[in-house]
Amino acid sequence: MRTSNATYLVKKGITSVWKNFVMSFASFCILLVSLLQVSCTVLIMMNVNIVMSNIGATNQIVIFLEKDVAQADIDHVRAVLEKNDDLTDIKYISKEEGLEQFREDMGQYAELLDYLPDNPAPETFLVRVTDLTKIRYIVDIISSIEGVELVQAPYDFAEALVDIRNTLSVILAAVLTTLVVISVIIVSNTIRTSVFARRNEITIMKYVGATNGFIKTPFFVEGMFIGVLAGTAAWGLTWCIYNSVFALFDSELTVWRMFGLYGLIPFDGISWIVLAVNCAAGALLGAVGTTISTGKYLKV
Repeated sequence: MRTSNATYLVKKGITSVWKNFVMSFASFCILLVSLLQVSCTVLIMMNVNIVMSNIGATNQIVIFLEKDVAQADIDHVRAVLEKNDDLTDIKYISKEEGLEQFREDMGQYAELLDYLPDNPAPETFLVRVTDLTKIRYIVDIISSIEGVELVQAPYDFAEALVDIRNTLSVILAAVLTTLVVISVIIVSNTIRTSVFARRNEITIMKYVGATNGFIKTPFFVEGMFIGVLAGTAAWGLTWCIYNSVFALFDSELTVWRMFGLYGLIPFDGISWIVLAVNCAAGALLGAVGTTISTGKYLKV
């Protein structure tokens, strides 16, 4: 195709948006709503994963060492724990530190500890598991370390959290898939209606000898142009909505941290990615949907 013809077809496709403003606006609105729903759902999924990871990070395994354990054994336990990539936030609490913590917990009754002949607090390590699904496996490994007497882990909490995370992932994935399918169907039907309203134009072009490619190209450009506009608008609305909600959880309120609502993804860090994906998805839906819809009226 010559450059002059290509330029003509592109201009015709763009100008058709304004000549058929009502149907173009309908397609624009449908694409806008569809892309907005999908964008918000994807962002929710991303942040739900972060929230669940934050909640999971509150898990803590307590490792009690044997009574009168030697310093060499303590160093050995520490070395083994630090080499394990599934563990994080490794903290050692000596007998003396454990006793002081016990005093603080007892409050006004702390003086009773002065009558004890020996320090009852054990040497202790506190660790967190990076992957809650491995918590039982990790506990078994820690229990086998020489010098370890007892390991306490929040099994019920970990298993409940894994179940909740898996359930939410399935639900959000199902919602996202449903939204995508519904969006494609609605967009396709809307574009088909737009093309149907211009079937006479297509028929005339076909009778005067225009090729299928020559007829489809303006519709392709028109659909792609509307899709890019809808993607840009959806990006702007997503930005406003997301930042409004993000501001609620961006404060350092203790209640938010209790529910893992911190460390969420700021929109500024992914705004250009969201814009590019929205525009690309909008252009693809608009262009392909329009091109497919014209096929029926090319059979003259």
